Amino acid sequence: MADSKKPAGGRARWEKETLGPHIEKHPERDVEFSTVSSLPIRRLYSPEDVEGLDFDNDIGWPGEFPYTRGVQPTMYRGRLWTMRMFAGLGAAEETNARFKYLLKQGQTGLSTAFDLPTLMGRDSDSPLAEGEVGKEGVAVSTLRDMEILFDGIPLGEVSTSMTINAPAAVIYAMYLAVAEKQGVPLKKLRGTIQNDIFKEYIAQKEWIYPPEPSVRLIVDTMEFSAKEVPQWNTISISGYHIREAGSTAAQELAFTLADGIGYVQAGIERGLGVDDFAPRLSYFFNSHNDFFEEIAKLRAARRIWARELRGRFGAKDPRSWMLRTHVQTAGCSLTAQQPMNNIVRVAIQALAAVLGGCQSLHTDSMDETLCLPSEQAVTVALRTQQIIAEESGVANTIDPLAGSYFVESLTSEMEKQALSYIRKIDDMGGIIKAIERGFPQREIAEAAYAYQKQVEEGRKTIVGVNKYVAENEEVPIPLLKIPPEVEERQRARLAEVKRTRDGKAALSALHDLTAKARTTENLMPAILDCVRAYCTLQEMGDAMKEVFGEYRETSVF
Repeated sequence: MADSKKPAGGRARWEKETLGPHIEKHPERDVEFSTVSSLPIRRLYSPEDVEGLDFDNDIGWPGEFPYTRGVQPTMYRGRLWTMRMFAGLGAAEETNARFKYLLKQGQTGLSTAFDLPTLMGRDSDSPLAEGEVGKEGVAVSTLRDMEILFDGIPLGEVSTSMTINAPAAVIYAMYLAVAEKQGVPLKKLRGTIQNDIFKEYIAQKEWIYPPEPSVRLIVDTMEFSAKEVPQWNTISISGYHIREAGSTAAQELAFTLADGIGYVQAGIERGLGVDDFAPRLSYFFNSHNDFFEEIAKLRAARRIWARELRGRFGAKDPRSWMLRTHVQTAGCSLTAQQPMNNIVRVAIQALAAVLGGCQSLHTDSMDETLCLPSEQAVTVALRTQQIIAEESGVANTIDPLAGSYFVESLTSEMEKQALSYIRKIDDMGGIIKAIERGFPQREIAEAAYAYQKQVEEGRKTIVGVNKYVAENEEVPIPLLKIPPEVEERQRARLAEVKRTRDGKAALSALHDLTAKARTTENLMPAILDCVRAYCTLQEMGDAMKEVFGEYRETSVF
């Protein structure tokens, strides 16, 4: 990508004749010029910083390998990204109402947040769920909850994302059963189940089973969906939570892609053809505060994935090479102090996601460090996306930052750092071996510590926290509270389901699930039978736990 029209004398002349005399009179600011991830940023970027790039092989054209400039030939000139606001609060009724409100406000896809007991595979009446039901997402224990959650929402017409991992196969089966009750053919369903257990072991720490049976369940969903639900994204390989745990941008990129490589390897080991399931793998990245670093990260992600799928795995279908990604703005960057500042942070992060070429986007609400989003706050967050889409002009052309010396150089640096990590993981024997050794966990912990130390020392600024602090601040926005009656109502509904279901059918389905878990059969049909019999989330988890056991983490210091 060398530029034949370089200025006479180049950088050395400019530094001597123009820059030097200016700096003598006007010194640069005494700050550390680096990204959020502490990647050093040079004073100026010019043609010599991209001399090693080949346009066709490294940058290319939208919709063509290596997809650096986007996975669709027209990108947002053809269709805007899906505006998919994360929503989940209280019991199913409250979240159903929020879904319908957001759709009326112009949201174009659903995204479901589950409460902590559900994420851990616990029913709402479990002693371990007490005080947590509906507090950080929607409570779902049986098919009855899922029926209410999507009541009046035609599943054949809307795509739905569900952020659930350890019990993902069960929640997915509940969604499929609701579609059946609505009369929607499974082949018409569109959406995504997160279903990414590797990042749970690495970062989020919400697991049930050890790695081997967990990966079996994930491959079961991949195999089942390839035949029965072909438009469904069976895994959303998630770097988001890796970044929220404190990783750098390059670590997020590397460990997420390494997770993806691990899932592809698992599918191939099952005997699946890579092109039969890889086109339905999707990604989920974080968009943090450093505008250009986040853009470069997403561009590098597409390039690495395309090359890995074609080169490492021999994928022939171009759809297998495409890294399609949802992006969420960085919850960890939001502050409880001066929460209205979060609107600005989110706008910058969302703009980076769009310029980076995402396929769908969630924008965090200003109040998310204090409570679940209020209706007012979530509306502002959605309007942020709509203003970017309709007013800013950034959707008028494809990959407008391509060719920027800075952006292209930073994209290559992101790729270089990520590939270094991926090769280390390969040398360890793959992502499961790396997790067992605590490698990604340790790298993230060290990065999180280094960043926090920079903040506390004032070397990284967080407005309103360590600079421009307001004294005696009061929260200027209304906060959403989940009343205790939600938990009482949820427990009562669960008791009613258990009382009125066909107990013999439920018990028989659970026994069959345990028996099938002892074989190598795909477990999705057995899980679906349990769901249809109104077995609970925890009952199904316990039925498989008899065979799979539970995971215990080895602490990393």
